[in-house]
Amino acid sequence: MELYFLVLLIAIMVFALTSGFPVAFALPGSAIATIAIAAFCGWIFEGNVDAYFVLGGPNQWLSAGVTNYRSLYWEVERDTLIAIPLFIFMGIMLQRSKIAEDLLVAMAQLFGPIPGGLGISVVFVGALLAATTGIVGATVIAMGLISLPAMLRNNYSNSLACGTICASGTLGQIIPPSIVLIILADQLSSAADQAATTRKAEYKEATGEFSMPGDFDVVTASAGDMFMGAFIPGMILVGLYMLYILISALIKPENAPPVSFEGKYDHKFFTQVLLALVPPLALIFMVLGSIILGVATVNQAGAIGAIGAMIMGSYRLMEGKPRAYYPAILSIGSIIVIVILLSLFDLNIKNIKSGYDAFGIGLACIAVAVLIGAIGWAAWRAFSIDDTLRGVMLDTAKTTSMVFIILLGAAMLTSAFRGFGGEELVKEHLTSLPGGFWTQFIVVMAVIFLLGFFLDFLEIAVVVVPIVAPILLADPSANVTAVWFGVMVGLNIQTSFLTPPFGFSLFYLRGVAPKGVTTVQIYKGAAAFIVLQLAGLAIAGAFPGLVNYLPNKMHLISETAPPPSNPKLQECLEDYLFADYDNNWATIEAGIEHIKTANLAYLPEEYQERLNESYQRADDAFMLIDAIRTDARNLDEYSPGYRPMHVQVRRIQRQVRKLERRIEELEQDLQRLSADESVAEKRIQKIKNRITDLKAEQDALAANIPDNWQDAHAEFKKLAQAEKRSRQKYRQNVDESYEMIVTMRSMIAEAETLAGLKGKFAPLVDIINRQSPAEGLEAIKALEQEINSLTETHRINAKLSRQAHFTGRFPGHGKSDYRGNSCRGFVG
Repeated sequence: MELYFLVLLIAIMVFALTSGFPVAFALPGSAIATIAIAAFCGWIFEGNVDAYFVLGGPNQWLSAGVTNYRSLYWEVERDTLIAIPLFIFMGIMLQRSKIAEDLLVAMAQLFGPIPGGLGISVVFVGALLAATTGIVGATVIAMGLISLPAMLRNNYSNSLACGTICASGTLGQIIPPSIVLIILADQLSSAADQAATTRKAEYKEATGEFSMPGDFDVVTASAGDMFMGAFIPGMILVGLYMLYILISALIKPENAPPVSFEGKYDHKFFTQVLLALVPPLALIFMVLGSIILGVATVNQAGAIGAIGAMIMGSYRLMEGKPRAYYPAILSIGSIIVIVILLSLFDLNIKNIKSGYDAFGIGLACIAVAVLIGAIGWAAWRAFSIDDTLRGVMLDTAKTTSMVFIILLGAAMLTSAFRGFGGEELVKEHLTSLPGGFWTQFIVVMAVIFLLGFFLDFLEIAVVVVPIVAPILLADPSANVTAVWFGVMVGLNIQTSFLTPPFGFSLFYLRGVAPKGVTTVQIYKGAAAFIVLQLAGLAIAGAFPGLVNYLPNKMHLISETAPPPSNPKLQECLEDYLFADYDNNWATIEAGIEHIKTANLAYLPEEYQERLNESYQRADDAFMLIDAIRTDARNLDEYSPGYRPMHVQVRRIQRQVRKLERRIEELEQDLQRLSADESVAEKRIQKIKNRITDLKAEQDALAANIPDNWQDAHAEFKKLAQAEKRSRQKYRQNVDESYEMIVTMRSMIAEAETLAGLKGKFAPLVDIINRQSPAEGLEAIKALEQEINSLTETHRINAKLSRQAHFTGRFPGHGKSDYRGNSCRGFVG
């Protein structure tokens, strides 16, 4: 019965969405209606409202909804969504202040004379607006009103012109900062946690160990990681668009002819281009640069973008009037002053130690006051001129409210989907597909692409991703990052803006296009760019490094970056070293034999023994390398025959464990219902029959496990452990063989420094004899710290420590007797 209600849930949702009912109410409404019908039917026919739920019932669903609501607004750790209203404000402010229009006109004049130049300028401006506004509707409408008439007037093909504008407007969904990427990061963070929990449980069941190695963990995706991961694929998509327009113009010049500029390319023209181009580029650098350099989080970068957009809008609204640029000049100047002061002073109030520090903090306070004043001035302009700020705030509030209501509604829908067993059903069908992770991934990508014909990007991101992402990321054979998966989904759902019949970019352009442009021409023009988007998706899928490069760089250069630890990389480096050893074996062996002839008689016996041990370990390294190669060869020879059996058995065991968990749930339900006399015997018998069927299915699955599995698996573990032990022995041997040699090199290099400290012992005797015990103790400690910074000086420090102990413990002893004799004995 649960399957029927799952179908009913999907049917109600599809009907509500296709009938034009608002998405914000269609998602939670379909969940509430289906939950209510299922609970009512369970109460009528089974006497229990939970009867037709796989997981929990209405009460658990309501609790999950409250939890999702609280996590959306009250969890301190989940602050990703704070950036949404900030970036929306930034985009609407730039659109309302007509900075986008200035940019379009300037770029069209600059690129127009080359073949396809107007189209290339539209793509270029679309990329810049994507990196500043990220709002598809505003970008498509602005370019449709300004660029489309100019392109048609200059004999551009209707379909090419429309497709270029529609596709360029969608770049805001993949080029950061993007609202879609923020939402995907929020959804993937919880999906990654679920996947990591699933992996840990499977690892525990497979190995019996509670602690899973970090290499098998699923790393979550933050909004900053998503921004950086999507940047290079977004630029590749821009390049594909430009290349397509240029090739089209060269093959068929009549489709995109060059447009000559009627004015002159003089100083005035280039000044106009710079004034239109530099501010958006500066804003992009401030927003994305602050994230890349680790100066700001995504939320802080959103605040920087919102303030920057308001300052830019303030001078654009005052264009042609005196003092138009004053707020911008004051804000830029104050920021430069603050940066200079940061390099010259320690601007921490708690660390004020002198008048110089106080002077620097005073200057910084003045610069901050000027910056705040400039921001306030810009805000007042935006508020007083055409009531721009009020309109921007209202539109920001409306858009943000829509996004958050859809997020809450999607959480309610997802909980209902899981309550009826939908997630387990999807997981079962995906994991049963042949071909492993990549087949599952391709199927999911195909489904998302097809859903894009009918659903909005937001609906796909908040409904589909939470269901499929935990399943795909939990697969140990995936070996992909959550960031890569999120960017791939982002590239895929970007096509939803162009795919008919419900592509929003098509509707936006249809609303502002001249009457001579038909809907068929818009669809035809968009089709070519859909192919280009799929090509960009294929490139990102074939070369994951394009996505993971910048996020990995950010982690490696951050202050909290952990020490590098990569077992696969370590093995790769070892194989490289082994090959180098093979090529230079004679030279290395001659070097070891040569150093053995060195005269060590002047060294203490302990150091002679340790050095000789190092030489012996260096000799042993070649024998250990041979052992590694032998064990690795044995494992490689055994693996091809074992691997298919391993994959087959692990799949069966996962299915058996899933059935086991289902049987346990049914047995708990049976135990609970048996104690309730009001429950019909028919229902109890139904559960018993279901348990019997599941156990029979479990036994049938277990029977498919090959008889020689245990022996084969034990042999594989034995070979794998042998190779692991060989590598561990080699690594330990190498570390220990070099340790003493490095120590001796440091001792030799520091010999003169240690000899230079000899002159400090005689004054130390005088200090102990003539001054107070506290002063003597302080002098000993100072010398002890100097000596402690050198290598292998622990014996000297031990004597100094004893002297300090006696000096502090027996301050009343005769200065010329006990302490003098003791210190003279030490120096001697």
